[in-house]
Parts: sequence; C-alpha cells; structure tokens
Amino acid sequence: MNAALNPAAAVPAVTSDAETRNQYFDRLFTNPDLMWLGQNTNHFPLHPAVRKALHDAIDDESFHAYAPPLGMEALRSAIVEDLGVPDQSAVVTDGAVSALALACRAFCVAGKGFVTTDPGWKWPLQFAAKAGSAITEIPIYGPEYGFKLSAEALAASTDGNTAVIYLVDPNNPLGTTYTEDEIRAFADRAREIGAILIHDCTYRDFADSHTLASRFYPEGTVTIVSFSKWLGLAGLRLGALVASPELLARILPHSQAPLGASVLAQRAAIAGLGVKDEWMVEVIAQQRENQQMIVDAFAKLPGFEVPVFPSQANFIVVECSKAGVTPEALVSALGEHDIMVRQGTYHTPRFGHRFVKISTTVPKAWAQALCDVLPQAVERARSLPATAALF
Repeated sequence: MNAALNPAAAVPAVTSDAETRNQYFDRLFTNPDLMWLGQNTNHFPLHPAVRKALHDAIDDESFHAYAPPLGMEALRSAIVEDLGVPDQSAVVTDGAVSALALACRAFCVAGKGFVTTDPGWKWPLQFAAKAGSAITEIPIYGPEYGFKLSAEALAASTDGNTAVIYLVDPNNPLGTTYTEDEIRAFADRAREIGAILIHDCTYRDFADSHTLASRFYPEGTVTIVSFSKWLGLAGLRLGALVASPELLARILPHSQAPLGASVLAQRAAIAGLGVKDEWMVEVIAQQRENQQMIVDAFAKLPGFEVPVFPSQANFIVVECSKAGVTPEALVSALGEHDIMVRQGTYHTPRFGHRFVKISTTVPKAWAQALCDVLPQAVERARSLPATAALF
C-alpha cells in the first residue's frame, strides 16, 4: 500500500493539524510516480514559447529584482485584453487565492452578509469568517437545483445587509456555468442591494462559453483569474484581480503584498497569453477526451453516476453513494495505485459524502491508468473504512 496516498496511514505525532496535513502533502509531492487527478492542476507539457520564457528569465537572472507591486505592465495589459475589459485594470497576485483574500479583506464586513453557493470554493468562506461576516451558503448540489445557482435563490438569500456575493463560475467542483441572462440577473441583484460581486473565473477558459458579470455591473464586480489551471503554473503561483479603477482604489489599501509577484511566473504568463488561442484548442480537446474516457469507465460499474457532463471545467464529479462506496475509501483505494483523486468533503461538508472529483487536464496515460485500475479499486474500496482525509 502506498502510505503517501492513504489517508488512514499512520503519521508521526505533531503539534498541529496544519503540520500533519503538510507532511501528508509533502509525501504526495515528493512521490515521482504520483498521477495528480485531484487538484484541477494542468499537467500537459508546457507550450514551447512558455518554456522558453521561463528559461530566458532564469538565464538573464532578472529574478534578482522585485517585480512592480501591481504586476508587470505588459502582463497587466495582456490580462485586461484577454478578458475584453479595456476600461478596467488588473492587479497581479501570488495565485488566485491571494486575489480572493485581497478582495475579501477589502469588502467583507463584520455582521454583514457574505453569500455564496454550496458547493463552491472553500477558502473565501474562511476569509469571510475571519472578517466576522454572516455567511450564507445556498445549496446547489442536486437535480432539483440544476446543479447551479438560480436568480430566484440568490434573491431569496440576499438583502440590504449583504456586503459580498461570491460566485465561482464555472463552479468548482461541479463544472456548471451560467448563461448570459443568468449572469445579468446576478449582477442586477448585486447592484440592487449594493453588494460587491466577486466573480471567480478560475475555470472560464475550459467552458464552451462564459459571460463576465463585469459587463453588466462594472462598478461593483471584482473578477478573479488564475494561471494555475489553464496554463499549468500552479507551482509558480500567479493570479490576478481585475476591477474598475474606482473599485481598485478601494481594494488596494488592503493589499499585504507591497512587492511584486514572481518574475518567473509573470514572464511565463506573458508568453502564455501570447499563444493562448492555439494552446487551449489542444488542452480542451485532450481534457474532453479524458472526461469521456473516465465517464465511460464508471458507466461500466453499477451505482456510479456523473451528474454533470460534459463539465465546463477541467474536472468531473462522480457520485458514489448508490455504489455502496464512500468517497474517502475510493480515494484511498486509488491511492494504492499512485492515483490521486479528491473526496467531496474537501469542498462541502453538506454534500461531500456523495462524490469524488477527478481532474482531467492530465496526460492521456494517467486517465487511462485510472480507468484500467478502477474496477479493482472499487472492490478494494468496499473493504476500506471511511477514514477522515488528510488533504
């Protein structure tokens, strides 16, 4: 059994939960045979232009200097151009999580409402909780919700005390996205009650179509983008926050990053945006093929269901509850084959017992390996306890 991927494996006594989790993550990270199908990271080989930009940045040793605090101007301009929002400005951050943290520091208020969906991305909820926000999670998991937020549900859960509406679109972990009319309705509601709309667009580049809320509510929308997923720069940590100049003037006093983001990452991102159109055609084609392969493999096993397909992001959700297998046990069983997938409770305590999430921007060989061992792993999972996952 591969202890690095087995949540039940013994770990040394440590002083904190954070230490335990870090040691577990380190065992994952230092396993050279690990197939990462659990973090939505992009493991396709870099585009040659991006690889060259990284090598050039090392060879010319420009990383000895700090980058500009808001980001290299070439990158800021390229981000705005890529989004098609010429009247707005970008602030480059150490990953999208840092951009979200900055937006939450700026707009979350003790006692004021922070409204989001369940499931969704958990870290902004923690940022909001630290600010003392009153958090509302609107359930969207299930066919009765269409696996996404409705304008009616948002209206019913917001009022004049709501300070922030946080929308992950496409949704992580579900892979659902919204129509132009739906986004317009969300933006109209935010404007009506005077709330800030944080539109987390980390996975927008994998969707067949995507609408920015800032088109309809530019004065109150903060758009979050990431280079971790579409470009594969997760370990280089690069994201951005995009907003109107007036909104940025309210946000920037809350910045805790007076020095710029990684020079290497920014140089890679500039190159990546330059080849994005040709790069994403290949990435989307391969990850959609991987999605289909994995869905077909689960379809051969009784009780498993894929509620959202095709996913509009680079992952799929697989329901386990009718198969008599717990998500945590399936994670452990696949881990014995050096395959990492993620249990649903990472995203949602309320619905997480029902599903696993599997990332699809991976080499075809990794997706095939998952499919090949899946019947064996499912049988193995039936004999494993539903242990608490460490990661």
